[in-house]
This record gives sequence, structure tokens and C-alpha cells, in this order.
Amino acid sequence: VQLQASGGGLVQAGGSLRLSCAASGRTLGTYAMGWFRQAPGKEREFVAAVNWSGASTSYADSVKGRFTVSRGSAKNTANLQMNSLKPEDTAVYYCTATSYFGLGFPPSYDHWGQGTLVTVSS
Repeated sequence: VQLQASGGGLVQAGGSLRLSCAASGRTLGTYAMGWFRQAPGKEREFVAAVNWSGASTSYADSVKGRFTVSRGSAKNTANLQMNSLKPEDTAVYYCTATSYFGLGFPPSYDHWGQGTLVTVSS
């Protein structure tokens, strides 16, 4: 599975960005997909995830109410709509996926994209 993230860029605080992740190599109909981020000098952290069907989502407390994760209709894409961005959201955002056809979300992810940089200016 290859994952390609896009949509990063520079935005002012309070603005919005939409990240997209496109998967290739196989159909991800039974895969959970997620987003992680890593800020300079910090460890990578979980941001959001969407389950195999797209019906269930999970968010880090720091982004709840501001970010929305979703699956595309073909299930091989995942999107992260980011609103009310803050300078502390500045990071490289990584798209992830793993086979997980069940309730809840996987404890880890097997496939990672190359990352897209999001910079929020104050």
C-alpha cells in the first residue's frame, strides 16, 4: 500500500486547510485510516482516525471540534478538514492505514505516507 498525502501549506491562525490522502496498491475497503503529526523537536502524535466503513471516527483532544476526518466514497482516500487552525497545529502531517476490519481502531498502523507540512502563522 502506498499513501500520498497532499494539501499542506501556510495559513494564518484561524484559517482552514484540507488534507487529502490517496492510497494505491490495493483497495482499502477493510482498512482503518488515520492522521498523525510531528512538530519540530516533538514526538509524533495521533491526530484523527476513521474506521474501515467511514462510520466511526476518533480524535485527539487537542483537535476535537476543529478537525474532521472522513473517507472518500471509493474508500481509498481519507481527508482531514482542519478549521480554526492554531500555531501549535504546525507540523508535518502523515497519513496512515492498516488492515482492521472490526470495532474501534487499531493499536498501530502498518502503512505510512511521506507527510505534508502544515504551517500556521500567528
